[in-house]
Amino acid sequence: MASAAEQMAANLSWGALGKATDLRQRILFTIGLLIIFRLGTYIPVPGIDGEQLRQFMDQASAGIGGMLSMFTGGAISRMGIFALGIMPYISASIIVQLLASMVPSLEQLKKEGEQGRKKINQYTRYGTVLLATFQAWGIAVSIEAGGLAHSPGLFFKLACVITLVGGTMFLMWLGEQITARGIGNGVSLIIFVGIVAEIPRALVQFLESGRSGAISTPVILGVIVMVIVVLAVVVFMERALRKIHIQYPRRQVGMKIYDGGSSHLPVKVNPAGVIPAIFASSLLLLPTTISTFSGNSTNPVLNFIQIYFGYGTPLHLAAMAAMIVFFAYFYTHNVSFKTDDVAENLKNQNGFIPGIRPGVKTQEYLDYVVNRILVLGSFYLAAICLLPEILIAEVGLPFYFGGTSVLIVVSVTMDTINQIQSHLLAHQYEGLIEKSQLRGKKRSAPKAPARR
Repeated sequence: MASAAEQMAANLSWGALGKATDLRQRILFTIGLLIIFRLGTYIPVPGIDGEQLRQFMDQASAGIGGMLSMFTGGAISRMGIFALGIMPYISASIIVQLLASMVPSLEQLKKEGEQGRKKINQYTRYGTVLLATFQAWGIAVSIEAGGLAHSPGLFFKLACVITLVGGTMFLMWLGEQITARGIGNGVSLIIFVGIVAEIPRALVQFLESGRSGAISTPVILGVIVMVIVVLAVVVFMERALRKIHIQYPRRQVGMKIYDGGSSHLPVKVNPAGVIPAIFASSLLLLPTTISTFSGNSTNPVLNFIQIYFGYGTPLHLAAMAAMIVFFAYFYTHNVSFKTDDVAENLKNQNGFIPGIRPGVKTQEYLDYVVNRILVLGSFYLAAICLLPEILIAEVGLPFYFGGTSVLIVVSVTMDTINQIQSHLLAHQYEGLIEKSQLRGKKRSAPKAPARR
């Protein structure tokens, strides 16, 4: 039998959005900041030869340049002030989280609550500045080597580095503001908007290629079917759960005895969501970005990276799959589903898994279940991200039809809608509480006349 909360959630209507003033303000605030992000992608970095850059990106769009353009919302193809995107911030978060699981002092900070979280966020910001500076300097040097700068020299490099680092830090601030004062996860929404905004242009180019005969009609129909299948699989897998039965014993509070109850602990098949795909892509984009913009550089290291780790090569696909599997396990056990915390919470609430002793045995059982689930979840993530990418590399399809982009769009959409529904549900609860209080006031007994 459905609970009262489930019945209320099922009866929610989007017409209630007009009455939820706080939610409406959050949505408008989020849209406003995302518009600012899109405008920033069209503001160019000073000193760039626009015509040469356009010709270069047309040639590179079939390779890693298309992936860079997808993750930066097209800013890299125009060399806008947000050309680095939010990827340095994501890379810094990866490094800090890895260190937090290995360095005792950082691990202790994670247990200090809000103050520890603030310190870790501050370390992440410092790491973002360092990584963004390194990447911006590499891009500036590579742009000069590729002959894409009007006036090469130290002044151009410094101007490029300052502009790109400032753009990344501003995007980091936008993401934090959206998460705190808007709706949804700010970083994910920035990547989501960058992908969605470029899909119409990519679709027009794809259909134009079909009309010109560059891509045959069966291939076009196959791509449409592939995208539909990927969408269906992503939605199904993101909603798939493994329910663990939880039992609560009979308890006595004062003179009353409450019967024991039961519930379920939901464990998603993919607890990490879209994070492993974003993490793996962000780490692989750093060396390939520098090698792409270096043009015909004679540097043997850059040439090796461009030849053997270029988009669609076996080494690139193998590294991508390995990183996705690693981050699926790492992010799940350290962030999204920490079994030690779950076991401790169940023990404090007097809940237990039937046949499993509370405490350490419960944690071991949860580790066993989650590890088995992640075999399927990580394989699903790797397959969704890699199989369409192989077709993209072989056929030359737009990157926006790939598994990574579809996974990000679907996951972020579902997460944002769930948050909106949660706000609407909370607003409906508040309305019911206010009505009950008003009815209570109306039914209050009249005051007795004062004695003389």
